[in-house]
Amino acid sequence: MKLLVVGSVAFDAIETPFGKTDKILGGAATYITLASSVLKIDSGIVSVVGGDFPQSDLDKLSDRGINIEGIEIVKEGKTFFWSGKYHNDLNSRDTLVTEVNVLENFDPKIPESMQDAEILMLGNLHPGVQLSVLEKMNKRPKLVILDTMNFWMDSAWDVLVRMIAKTDVITINDEEARQLSGEYSLVKAAKKIHKMGPQYVIIKKGEHGALLFHEGKVFAIPALPLEEVFDPTGAGDTFAGGFASYLAKKGLFDFDTMKSALIVGSAMASFTVEKFGTERLEEVTEQQMMERINEFRELTTFEVEV
Repeated sequence: MKLLVVGSVAFDAIETPFGKTDKILGGAATYITLASSVLKIDSGIVSVVGGDFPQSDLDKLSDRGINIEGIEIVKEGKTFFWSGKYHNDLNSRDTLVTEVNVLENFDPKIPESMQDAEILMLGNLHPGVQLSVLEKMNKRPKLVILDTMNFWMDSAWDVLVRMIAKTDVITINDEEARQLSGEYSLVKAAKKIHKMGPQYVIIKKGEHGALLFHEGKVFAIPALPLEEVFDPTGAGDTFAGGFASYLAKKGLFDFDTMKSALIVGSAMASFTVEKFGTERLEEVTEQQMMERINEFRELTTFEVEV
């Protein structure tokens, strides 16, 4: 199946206890589609960048088979830029700079080559922009996956609720799930979010794994324990990319396939944190991916004799 990703292609400048970078390639759509390229998925990006965005970074995406026809270049504009500094535990960070730039007036333009995408992954953008993408599709994709954040819950609640109602799968972290639902218990939170529209609710818990909820059923996975974690930037987007790509590869959207997709997403994200930015993700082969999934299998499979 074809995967269409709408989200940011950006610059990041990152500082962690293990080092720092100047401006490097970043953005939700970048991480999501790089993850899809590992599984050889037919994917495309709809986004916008400025005239300062290097051709070499566009080539980096297209060379991996990612359709970049939908990336608009505003020659007189500047690309979205984010800079952040992570604390010692890598679970919290301070945002140092956010320059929205060309993303402020982003009007998604879907190329004809991606109009037939069966899976639509809507990265973290204004919910009004996300809604406009659905309206611009010739027909509704078979599966709509939504990522959002607490900023939109604070600033665009009514539009966000309309977008969530049109969503099949929502991915948010535990803090956002609690804010969206008004419930502290993640089980209760998922039930309330289900009632808002999505059939599947994925709650990400960072280094503590993720939860999948569907019609009263719950599936939990851990995060893979790693010896070295350099940079968690983009891990959540890589997780979403691995998840969506596995569904595209299988062409099935049932609960059991979603469970497997969750494992693939978590395995994919475990690569991203091993180096700064997209560097590690760009190196990953499908064989390495399979080896890491086997590590998950060993981590979570056991027998109990009573």
